[in-house]
Amino acid sequence: MKVLLRPNDSFWYYSQLLNVPLPLVVDSNPNLDPNRLVPGTEVNVPGFVAIDYRIQPGDSLWKLAGQSGTNVDALLLLNPTVRPERLVVGQVVRLPRRVTWFVVDTNKPYDYAALIADLNRLSDVYPFMRRRSIGPSVMNKAIPELRIGRGAKRVHANASFHANEWITTPVLVRLMNEYLLALTNRGAIRGLQMGPFYDTATLSVVPMVNPDGVDLVVRGLPASEPYRSSVLQINGGSTDFSGWKANIRGVDLNNQFPALWEEDTIGAPQQPSPRDYHGTTPLTEPESIAMAQLTRESDFDRVLAFHTQGQVIYWGFQNLEPPESETIANEFARVSGYTPERTINSFAGYKDWFIQDWRRPGFTIEVGRGVNPLPLSQFPEIYEQSLGILLASLYM
Repeated sequence: MKVLLRPNDSFWYYSQLLNVPLPLVVDSNPNLDPNRLVPGTEVNVPGFVAIDYRIQPGDSLWKLAGQSGTNVDALLLLNPTVRPERLVVGQVVRLPRRVTWFVVDTNKPYDYAALIADLNRLSDVYPFMRRRSIGPSVMNKAIPELRIGRGAKRVHANASFHANEWITTPVLVRLMNEYLLALTNRGAIRGLQMGPFYDTATLSVVPMVNPDGVDLVVRGLPASEPYRSSVLQINGGSTDFSGWKANIRGVDLNNQFPALWEEDTIGAPQQPSPRDYHGTTPLTEPESIAMAQLTRESDFDRVLAFHTQGQVIYWGFQNLEPPESETIANEFARVSGYTPERTINSFAGYKDWFIQDWRRPGFTIEVGRGVNPLPLSQFPEIYEQSLGILLASLYM
């Protein structure tokens, strides 16, 4: 919600007036100095939307304030030209409404357009959430990264490295919405107050690493060439892309990292394929390059890569992981019911590379069970399991 700063207003006053944590108000206005505010400046207030209301007979600002659970000065803040003693029937005023519901729409086949629509809604309501593109996909779709928090612990989570594992994206988006909702309403999730996590941790999320591949699986053939013809050729002429894991060029993005890459190519496809083709060398694809660059510049303390399926948590790589990785993996297993496994006979993955180069905890989390792409009927269960894991990544 946007308001115009009045003389003598401050971020602290807005925090008190609307019962929003002060750090969230400050971080929603990164270009403003809290100590040098100028009247007339537009200010973002997180966790609220403004709705239009048409004055009815018998209405007053005091009555409307009581009905909307706020106070008169909050109404005057949104309606600076309104004279309380001169309300006119039919006059339109703006009322602040605290957001207490999920603003994302995740219960559907979730393509790139759905992701961007949901991120736009989150950005509008929660402007303290920082959002940027970490780079383009092959088809020039911006790959978004979200960050929440101001703490020293740097936790990263990502989803949809693999196209037909797209259900992991709406899971992470809804997780972000629940976290943001709890922060603005001073609330708790599973008995844990979220405010302290905002101060101690910075959460980075890339909810869709492979947007072109996800769109291919969810929406079918792209309209533009050369991609329309090339994916048909790679897929053997079939328009059934349910088995497609790769990016739009037929490169498996989670086999693109320089962590025993050469060993992992043995027995794998040697040309573009719906799955398992590693590319000609590590980090040839713009999506994997973007993830590598993000990781190098961010100095993450731990990373979580969400995949499907198997209800397994992989936490090791070549005995290079630190001792704390096992402790964290066991806690992830406790809160999710998943099985922790140290390693698997597979290399060149994102978490493998992170463990190898940083010697810090990295996890591949295989959610759900069945054949990819998993049906939306599994979403509620996967969501609750993943929620426990994400919370544990912040408090461990």
